[in-house]
Amino acid sequence: MDVVVRTLVDTAPGRDGLVRRRVEVPREAWVEATAAPGGELWYVIDGTGLLTSGDDLAAPIRRDTALWLPPGARYRLAASVPGPLTLDSVTLPAGQAAGHAGPSGPAQPRLSELGDCPVEITGDRRFRVLFGPGNGCAAATQFLGEIPPGRAPLHSHTYDEVVLVLAGEGVLHAGPAERPIATGTCIHLPPGQRHCLENSGPGTLRVLGVFHPGGSPAAKTSAS
Repeated sequence: MDVVVRTLVDTAPGRDGLVRRRVEVPREAWVEATAAPGGELWYVIDGTGLLTSGDDLAAPIRRDTALWLPPGARYRLAASVPGPLTLDSVTLPAGQAAGHAGPSGPAQPRLSELGDCPVEITGDRRFRVLFGPGNGCAAATQFLGEIPPGRAPLHSHTYDEVVLVLAGEGVLHAGPAERPIATGTCIHLPPGQRHCLENSGPGTLRVLGVFHPGGSPAAKTSAS
C-alpha cells in the first residue's frame, strides 16, 4: 500500500505560508524526505514507528510524540507492525526559519513526548507546549490544548495559527458565521481574527495547534 498524504489547509496558496497535512503510512512502509526550508512540525496521532535521520540510531515514535524537523534535515519515518502510522504535519514558512545548516550540516530532528511536557493553565483551559521558542523550535509553537464544556470570550492573536481537532465536538465562533467542529476538523485563524472555540459536547475538546511566529498559547487580545 502507498503512503497517503492529504493537504488539510494551505494558509497562503502559491506563496509561503503554513501548510497542514495528514499523513498515513501503512505498516512496514515509510516516508523519506528532506525537511522544507522553513522546517516542519509533526505529531503522531496514532500508531508506532521509527524516526531515522543521518547516522543517528532509529528513535521510536508513538501516539502523542511530537517531532521538530529543522530546515534541510534528512529524515525517514517508518511505520511498525501492526500499523498504520497516522501523523499530522505542518510545514513552516521559510522567511523566519530557525535551525539552518551550520558548518557541520543541517540541525538534527528533535522529539518531544506529550506526557513529559508540563501542564499550563489559562482560565479553565489547559495546554502543553511541545515545541516553541526556548523549547527546541524558535520559529513556531506547537501545543496541545484541552477545552472543557463551555465557551470562552472572543479574543484574537498576533500570530498565524492552524488548529486540528483531535477529539470532541463544538462550535467555532469567528466573524459573522458559526461553524460546527468535530474530530478531524482543521481551522485556520489568521492574525487579528476574533474567535473562540466552544465545546458543546459532554467531554474534553482536544486540539493540536501550531502558530507562527512562536510565542505563548496564552497570549491573546480580548475582543468584545
